[in-house]
Amino acid sequence: MNEIYVVGGRFRGNMFRKLEEWQSCKEARIIQLDPTTKTSRSCVEYVSPPHVCPEELPAILFKSATLRGNKLYACTSTEILVYEVPSFCQASYISLPCFNDLHHVYPSAEGTLLAAVTGLDMVVEITMEGKVLREWSVLGEDPWVRFSREIDYRRVPTTKPHRSHPNHVFQLQDEIWVTRLQQRDAISLTRPGRRIEIAVQRPHDGYVFGDSIYFTTVDGHIVIADRKRLQIKKVYDLNQMGSSGQILGWCRGLLPLDENRLWVGFTRVRPTRFQENLAWIANQAQRHRPSHIALYDLGRGACLEEIEMEPHGIGIVFTLFQIQPRPGASGCQAPRDGEIAGEFDAFGRWDTAR
Repeated sequence: MNEIYVVGGRFRGNMFRKLEEWQSCKEARIIQLDPTTKTSRSCVEYVSPPHVCPEELPAILFKSATLRGNKLYACTSTEILVYEVPSFCQASYISLPCFNDLHHVYPSAEGTLLAAVTGLDMVVEITMEGKVLREWSVLGEDPWVRFSREIDYRRVPTTKPHRSHPNHVFQLQDEIWVTRLQQRDAISLTRPGRRIEIAVQRPHDGYVFGDSIYFTTVDGHIVIADRKRLQIKKVYDLNQMGSSGQILGWCRGLLPLDENRLWVGFTRVRPTRFQENLAWIANQAQRHRPSHIALYDLGRGACLEEIEMEPHGIGIVFTLFQIQPRPGASGCQAPRDGEIAGEFDAFGRWDTAR
């Protein structure tokens, strides 16, 4: 089964004004894409209710999601939604006043949810019922020193510029980590002082695969760190693996197929008044690629395939994943007696040995 699921949002077109990032999308989407036939089908088309959004032109899209077992943990800028897979029936919903520009939701080893609240430079741990258990400022300060508990931040269009911009949460055993865009690193929230420097450029995603942690950087690098030594092992520049000479786009979304081959997501670079966010583009006049996903062979240093996403209704790409139907399961049903015991691994494969 080689279908790829792409998580993101559909662009909002406006010919009369330039839209900022927090206004850019009109619909959160998940599609199933067949790389062989280049065809797709829509799995989820979602629009947030007005009471959890800013009043004018809210950006409605799915940010970084996490597949765990037969559930997909997804988030919009102000909500957490949990879907059963492969049916994509909604199983849970959480929205809290502190949610502003959520970028990632991650189910912890303890059964709670960890959310990167990018708009408040914060990570929160909550129960599945929405009770806040812990809050961390990713800058090591009081989480509320610059913000107010009395404000419903779901209704605030943006808190930019961000001092840190946390993007992606992951765990090393029971230790909670987060990537920080502005500081070019990943830090431990539960063991302060432990840090992985990602000096080549500002990081976005951080995924644990085996003994390694794979990071994406916004300009198209794949950075691989040793999860035990917390040091960088390899750095790959995807810009050197193609022949177009164009700006690949904002790089986020990673799906390894094996040790060398992986799919990577890229989002079309759009104008913003926060030009520091585009400082990684050396030549602003250089042509920008449309939003697309690409298959790379790191061992060969080659781009094997590219698929544009905008014709499939995805303008902003955040997450790529694969799933395989659990044997004997269908629809939004609980496991039945006699089903084969197992669990999806990090690559979306069904593993009966777990």
